[in-house]
Amino acid sequence: MNSSTNTMLTTMLQMQDAMNARVNENWREQGFAWYRAIWTECAELMDHYGWKWWKKQQPDVDQVKLELVDIWHFGLSILLLSDIDERQLVEVVTLELEVAGGREDFRELLEEFTLNTLETKAFNVNLFARLMASVEMDLHELYVRYVGKNVLNFFRQDNGYQEGSYIKNWRGKEDNEHLVEVVAELDASSHSFKDDIYSALQIRYNLVTAN
Repeated sequence: MNSSTNTMLTTMLQMQDAMNARVNENWREQGFAWYRAIWTECAELMDHYGWKWWKKQQPDVDQVKLELVDIWHFGLSILLLSDIDERQLVEVVTLELEVAGGREDFRELLEEFTLNTLETKAFNVNLFARLMASVEMDLHELYVRYVGKNVLNFFRQDNGYQEGSYIKNWRGKEDNEHLVEVVAELDASSHSFKDDIYSALQIRYNLVTAN
């Protein structure tokens, strides 16, 4: 197994477990409908890609990738509920992510993935990987985008998101925009990547809350 792939997948699984526990420490016993979160995200994803024949539309690829990352959050949650240990899970996911190159019809593939999600109430990693390949998104890009969004979710929770005291707009930009800038300035291969993101966000947020 590629050590880089192993590290990225292990990190993401651990981060998702931590995020779920941050919201509900007993999340594994709650029976949350993760599959439902996935198929509703798929509808949003289709809108960002474009499907209306009566108007001119171009796929918003960046937004499509952001939606795929959101789906990955929920997919990881389903995978974490499996009965196998982390090492075996990483091996299984690695094999499922290995798909042939080349682009497929994204809309039809998304419908296939959505239907599979509804029928199985599970997460089909191979179909998800084919969706990624269709928009030329590799595992490294998924990792960078996922870690950034996961850290931002933690940051929001730590700064009053549930209580309603969190400030989402900082100096004319949404926190998501700040996140993109922060990630671009950091080394994604660093072992402290996620901590570096959090620290950089905190510095920017402090400038707002200090005023």
